[in-house]
Amino acid sequence: MSTMTMRVNDEDAAVVRKYAKFEGKTISDFIRDAVFEKIEDQEDLAALRAAVADDDGTHYTHEQVRSE
Repeated sequence: MSTMTMRVNDEDAAVVRKYAKFEGKTISDFIRDAVFEKIEDQEDLAALRAAVADDDGTHYTHEQVRSE
């Protein structure tokens, strides 16, 4: 397993510690979750942008979608 180091000022470190404790997580788990959520958000944004770029303007009603 690898170790990564992150430098933050004392005020930011206190906020991270308090928030991790509030969430019932270790600092490592909290930061790991935050990093992967950020990556996932970026992947979702890229997928949305691709979908918008590929949109041909065709739209369906809820009823049409349900029937399929």
